[in-house]
Amino acid sequence: MHILEHLFLVGEFPARAHLLSGLTLEQVTLCPDGASHSIYEELWHVVSYQQSIIEPGEPARDVYPSAAPEHEHQWYDLVRAFLDGARAAAAMGQAPERLAVEVQRGVTMADELNSVAVHNAYHLGKIVALRQRIGAWPPPAASDGS
Repeated sequence: MHILEHLFLVGEFPARAHLLSGLTLEQVTLCPDGASHSIYEELWHVVSYQQSIIEPGEPARDVYPSAAPEHEHQWYDLVRAFLDGARAAAAMGQAPERLAVEVQRGVTMADELNSVAVHNAYHLGKIVALRQRIGAWPPPAASDGS
């Protein structure tokens, strides 16, 4: 396993797909007293930043969404976008030449991906804390053994 797969998908804390599983629209849009953002808003922010590095040139997005999702499929689409981006970041570990590219003077793609991984970990930790606060932690056990 390459370190990027470890950092983006499976290492140090629960696998990201599992960490984000088993949530309802009501749960992901709830912002408990004292919390700055909902689970949906936290993940939306992560996806926005992750995509800006994985797919540079995408139009700039706001830091957080301007509206809550109205349909559960919007949550599932966001989770899929996050996981797709995380898989793309992890796959870059199989292309050392791509990691070595300077994206700005003195900063390589590997440096950028490390920053994204740290940023993701911070916000995923906030998502776990929010899940704990609303009684939605731990996620249900996966039925397929993953």
